[in-house]
Amino acid sequence: MVPGPDVAIFSHYDRHGTIRPDSLRGIRELRAAGFSVLVVSNGGALKAEALALLEALGGQTIVRPNIGLDFGAWRAGLRNLGLPRPDTRRILLFNDSVYGPLMPLGPLLADMTEDGADLWGLTDSIERGWHLQSYFLLAHARLFRDAAWRDFWPGVVPLPLKRWTVGRYEIGLSRRVVGAGFRARALFPHDTIVPDGSVANPTLGGWHALLDAGFPFLKRELLRDNPTKVADLASWRDVVPPEYVTEIEADLRRR
Repeated sequence: MVPGPDVAIFSHYDRHGTIRPDSLRGIRELRAAGFSVLVVSNGGALKAEALALLEALGGQTIVRPNIGLDFGAWRAGLRNLGLPRPDTRRILLFNDSVYGPLMPLGPLLADMTEDGADLWGLTDSIERGWHLQSYFLLAHARLFRDAAWRDFWPGVVPLPLKRWTVGRYEIGLSRRVVGAGFRARALFPHDTIVPDGSVANPTLGGWHALLDAGFPFLKRELLRDNPTKVADLASWRDVVPPEYVTEIEADLRRR
């Protein structure tokens, strides 16, 4: 694949070798928004049907072992495409830890302008210190042509615990970017979604307020495990577009 100026790297994992309908929808949305899309599948193998579905969407797919989780996948994708290239304008990193998109992504991407920030996330969290949540990160050229970005990725190595990966890489990337004088910003900021500060991670405790604000995703961890014991979670079927409820329920049953 010879990528265009806007490039998305999608970190995928499924131990059954399949790919979810909402992930395919997200890739189509990004293609429609002008992004070249590289899929990095960490499951070690993909079924022929999944590969065929991805090939039909264009782009490129890399299949690899789950080494380094999503940051390992993104590092592999950046190296594979030689990013940034001279004409690269935007780099989007996202993963399949969310259900969705539940609405078009184009208008949201248009709001994530270079004038507004050098690194955008959809949400930020104050859990373990302020940071942009890494399931959806959009970097502009001013940042990824700087050493703050370039020197970060060679240091991404596999860590034995997910918690360590979050601390060193998800939280660490935001700290490095801000520490180097760049602007990092969430499109749905924590202090707007949870103004009283009662919830550290808005994608869990603030899920309903996020959807009301036009947020296009639901965290899979929220519906699968409800780790923070959110009380109003049973109402998610009432606020998610009906055509997407069935596919989410099918995935929850499968797991």
